Amino acid sequence: MNAESLLVSASINISLALLILTLFSVLRKQPSNGPIYYARRLSQHQHVSFHRRFFPWRLLPSVEWVSTALRVTEAEILDNCGLDVYVFVRLFKFGTNFFMVCSVVGLLVLLPLNYKAGGKGSPSYSMDSFTISNISSGSNWLWVHCSCLYLLSCYGLYLLYKEYNNILHKRIHQLHRMRHDPNQFTVLVREIPLCEEHKARDCCVDHFFSKYHPNSYQSYQILYDGRDLEQLLKEAISISRKIENLKHHSQHRRNDRDFFLSGSSKYDSDIEQLEEILKELLHNIQHLQSKDLLREKELPVAFVTFKSRWGASLVAQSQQHSDPLLWITEMAPEPRDVLWNNLAIPYRFLPLRKFWVYVVASILTIFFAVPVAAVQGIAKFEQLAKWFPPAMAIKLIPGLSSIVTGYLPSAILNCFVYVVPFAVIQMSKLAGYISRSKKDIKACNMVFYFLVANVFFLSLLSGSLLDQIGESFTHPKDFPSRLASAVSAQADFFMTYILTNGLFGFSLEILQPGLLIWDMIKSHTCDRGKKKRPYLYSLPYYRIIPYIALCILIGMVYAVVSPVLLPFLVGYFFLGYVVFINQIHDVYISTYETCGQYWPYIHHYIVIALAITQITMIGLFGLKSKPAASFATVPLLALTLLFNEYCKIRFFPTFCHWSVKDAMDLDELDENSGAMNANLHNATDAYCPPCLRPPDSGDVESSSLERLISSQESSSLEPLISSQESSSLEPLISSR
Repeated sequence: MNAESLLVSASINISLALLILTLFSVLRKQPSNGPIYYARRLSQHQHVSFHRRFFPWRLLPSVEWVSTALRVTEAEILDNCGLDVYVFVRLFKFGTNFFMVCSVVGLLVLLPLNYKAGGKGSPSYSMDSFTISNISSGSNWLWVHCSCLYLLSCYGLYLLYKEYNNILHKRIHQLHRMRHDPNQFTVLVREIPLCEEHKARDCCVDHFFSKYHPNSYQSYQILYDGRDLEQLLKEAISISRKIENLKHHSQHRRNDRDFFLSGSSKYDSDIEQLEEILKELLHNIQHLQSKDLLREKELPVAFVTFKSRWGASLVAQSQQHSDPLLWITEMAPEPRDVLWNNLAIPYRFLPLRKFWVYVVASILTIFFAVPVAAVQGIAKFEQLAKWFPPAMAIKLIPGLSSIVTGYLPSAILNCFVYVVPFAVIQMSKLAGYISRSKKDIKACNMVFYFLVANVFFLSLLSGSLLDQIGESFTHPKDFPSRLASAVSAQADFFMTYILTNGLFGFSLEILQPGLLIWDMIKSHTCDRGKKKRPYLYSLPYYRIIPYIALCILIGMVYAVVSPVLLPFLVGYFFLGYVVFINQIHDVYISTYETCGQYWPYIHHYIVIALAITQITMIGLFGLKSKPAASFATVPLLALTLLFNEYCKIRFFPTFCHWSVKDAMDLDELDENSGAMNANLHNATDAYCPPCLRPPDSGDVESSSLERLISSQESSSLEPLISSQESSSLEPLISSR
């Protein structure tokens, strides 16, 4: 790729980003778009100022949202959104801080050195003139690159240690703030044996913990296979929505005289018929919720509540039985974080499910090599044209070849890669994880390794391969130098990839075009005339963190090889920070809180990036006929790996386990403040299965159900109740 193609790619991406951001700044001022662009604030009943009357200024673009995002402090994020969101924001801060220093070193030291000290006589318009490939083999100037590698790697390790230590202290403080949460007193117990005497498991739970943990055991909640109940509850909610829709249409057409004479009775008869069906469903639900029938559907899973955090932490982190496949314990996730359906999966089947998920992910990775190779074929158009002469016809149209080689490959690759997180999160659902947070974290891992394998390594190898197809036969003596320049030869492609992923990708993130189209369709069809509800979604960590980590990997590898890339990365992280601060403040909600458990994985991704960078430079120095520099880089790689092992010992255990000291300190604090009894009462009732929960009074679509139930006996109230959160609220807060 030449400088012209890179300039064309940058121009297209910048133009599209400015257009989309301008459109967003106008659309966010329109009151009808409030449920999209202010979903979080509206759901929390915060005031959002809109001028209901039309004013011309509503059609003028502005950058007010940028200044608003920059005024949001980290303390506000931590207080309002939790530590997980804070960790997410710190990832952008890490990228900005690291690559600003890299840019200073690269642009002031390495870039002039690569251009001036090169002995290859590369033309000034070639991007290779500014990369390490322009340095002659065996040149002593390579020691400058080695020194810069040491400097930037040590700075990266320093930032990692500082962030890990900071987030560790924030985690301890966050656990202190969340000391009233029921999960701190609750343990999830799996593989509960059947009581031979009573042919049930609930009595076995009570007997076991009363005997072996008599001083700390409080109560238990056995779980049931409630699939039949859930199906009936979904049907009840569906019918209640139909009743509400019929009432809504009937109310809006009451003023129509012809309708009043002919259509009113039809609507009334349909409503009465649906209410009779709903009554029958409620009766069936009440029957299924009887104690005898529920006992037949018991699962070998229970949530056990303890009188103190100290007792819960000891039980969760110890083996309860000589058979390790019985009485398996772990700290319970938050009630809102639990995936209830996955708790019905037998524990012994989980390894098999996870194995098949990894097999499918591996197959997806292999098949994804085809579009990546095709993208590199487009990017290396000059080499491809030698083997396929008809492709030269593109050059007949002025400027088209620059668009094809500069913008098109990165755009196509981003389109293909965009669907990967959604496919991976669906696979993670099949693995049987007990909580949304674990599912998202594992999906994060799979997406990251997928991107490293396909977007980074495969793009690197396929691009280098196309360069070598013909040259290896005509000039075999130059093969080592061509292989040495393979990394730097792909710098321009990764530059366009970061431009497209950052400028275009972040702009689409803030515009939310999918929701805009969906809202417009709903407003003119099924929801016409109805009051709009906010579109509530949680922050999609599994979709964003791996891409940011990939860009950090690309930036670290090319920090010494091709410093021209570094300013683009600073812009990438700054724009990403502003965009997601806006989304966090106005759009996304928190559906769970892991107290920073994402950071150990982010730390691992960045260490991998540092290690790959150093291994790449070891090989590059060797191929540049500077073996002394290669050997000098080996201790740096060893230092990075030792640093990672130290962090595993120093920080990681605190993110995995609840220390007895912290648990005891919080117990003493609660006892002194008199909050222990209230916390225990809250924990006892928090893990009721969805099918047995009380009704969600905040659900606007439950009015017909409540009216119907109020005319029945109070015993029929409980069946209705169960469906609200599981079948109505859950779709609204699902992660995209």
